Parts: sequence; structure tokens; C-alpha cells
Amino acid sequence: MQAKRKPLVAISSGEPAGIGPDLCVLLSQKISCENIVVIGDKGVLAKRAQLLGIKLALVDFASAVARDQKGMLRVLHVAAQHPVVPGTLDRRNSPYVLALLDAAVNACVSSMVDAMVTAPIHKAILSETGSPFTGHTEYLAQATGRSRVVMMLVGGGLRVALATTHLALKDVPSAINPTMLESTLRIIHTDLINRFGIPNPKILVAGLNPHAGESGLLGTEEIETIAPVIKQLHLAGFDIRGPMAADTLFTPMRLKACDCVLAMYHDQGLPVLKYASFGAGANVTLGLPIIRTSVDHGIALDLAGSGKIDCGSLIAATELASELAEKLMSRAL
Repeated sequence: MQAKRKPLVAISSGEPAGIGPDLCVLLSQKISCENIVVIGDKGVLAKRAQLLGIKLALVDFASAVARDQKGMLRVLHVAAQHPVVPGTLDRRNSPYVLALLDAAVNACVSSMVDAMVTAPIHKAILSETGSPFTGHTEYLAQATGRSRVVMMLVGGGLRVALATTHLALKDVPSAINPTMLESTLRIIHTDLINRFGIPNPKILVAGLNPHAGESGLLGTEEIETIAPVIKQLHLAGFDIRGPMAADTLFTPMRLKACDCVLAMYHDQGLPVLKYASFGAGANVTLGLPIIRTSVDHGIALDLAGSGKIDCGSLIAATELASELAEKLMSRAL
């Protein structure tokens, strides 16, 4: 009987001036990377390893033979256009950052790899180049032809998904409409079943306003939009409850019988999850035709090349990507 193949995970090394290359280098010292391929500039990775005082063997992905050996990274080389200085952003390398993402997506779509993980990027410098870039989640949705995807963070025993992602707070209420909210909840429900193997997912939904609107006194979005969508899906057989006041939703009593919380905006749900798991959590994008996870933190320019970072979130993201891919591969047998 043929041994079951382990999933192959691609890691996009992210903003080269940030801690993305550091994370990849450190990963090689913490775990076996035989089923990992890093997408990035081999020169950047080699120099970062040297700066960190780490002995690292970089092997070309196309010619590498998988080995269970720490201190080795297989690399799919993508060249940076301009010299990289740790801690100093250079907008001229923005096309390089996007090329890393494109290479990772193409590797997944072509089945060269089974999943992808993304190291952190700098959204502002990418947008300065004229690209309407607001984040990995939105970029990957466009790259794979999906009109709607969902950002979900996993860690500390929690799963927290977001109805809206990288929006200014003033734009959130108008973005939450019945069509969007229903689509979001359906994606969460489907991927909790198909990706996470939860037969009957239980989802709690936060309200938008303080006290979930206080019966309309503090806002009517709960009455006019959120509650009707929940009722409709509940009648269709979904185990969804809400809208609930966000200040009491994240309590042990409510969460113990819950598989996922849907927050209405970025800073409503993520502070709770990151408090519970910062440095050991992971982000997963639901609704994509590929598996994508990422770290739960930013590029930390001030720490690039310092050696004062921890790669726990990258390990968590890589393990989650591998776990989700393995479940998908098992169902295909």
C-alpha cells in the first residue's frame, strides 16, 4: 500500500524589508521544512540568514529532493527588482511583493502545491504604486475570480470571522447589507463543514452597534438587516444565533457551544482573538478555491534583521494550511 503523501505548502515571503524573510529563516530552525517551499529571492533570504547568524542551506525547489532536515529551505526563486535593506521600505519592490503572491496562487491553482501561507506585507506602500490594494484577502479573491471571500482568524481556542475587513469604520454600516451578510454566513458555514470537518457548525453573530442596537435606540442595522438574515438562514437549517452584543458575546459561557463567531468589522472581533493567541494564531481565507492561511501580525520593520522575533504564528499558519490540505486530500481518496 502506497504511503499517504504529505501536503506541500508554499510560503510567500512577504515584504522583503520587513520580518517576512526573518520568519522563513527562523522556521527552518524550528521545524522540518521537507514539505515547505518558500517563494522569494534566494539572495534576500541568504543575507537575512547571515544577518541573523543562522547557517542555512537554500535549495532550488525544482531540483530539490525532500529531506527531513532542519536548517534547509527549498526556494522557488523570484528576484527582487532592487536591493533590500531590512527596516527600510522601497516602493520599487512593490511589484516583487505582488509577484510572490501571484507565484503562490499559480502554484496552488496548478496543483504544484497543496496550500499557501503568506508572510506579512505593507498595504500602504503597495497602494502608493497605483495598485488598488487593500489586503491579501481582497487581492486573492480577485486573483482567483471570487466575488466574495471571508477572513477568519484561528487561535486560542477561537475562530473569529469578519463581515467586513479593511474598511474605514465610517464605511462599515453601508457595507453590511442582506446580500453580503447572507453570502458571508453561507461561506463560513460551507467551509466549516468542508474544510474544518465540522458537520453542523454553530455560528454566533455579533451586532454592529453597542448592545446590538438596544432595540433600535442605538442603531437599526440589527433590526433591519442582521436579524432578518439570521432568521432566514435559521429557517433553512443553519445553526446561527444573534445578533448579540459584542461586549458579552466573547464570554466562556457563550463560546463553549460555538464553532465560529462572525464580527461585523475588523476591530470588533480581532482584538479578542489576538489577546487570546497573539504570536500563535493564524488567518485563513474562506471561500477561495485554494487553501490560504497567513500570520496574525504585521511586517514589524523595526525588528527586521534583529533576531528579536518569534515565528510561532508562521508555524501555526503553516500547520493549519497543512491540516486543511490533508483533510481535503483525504476526502479526494
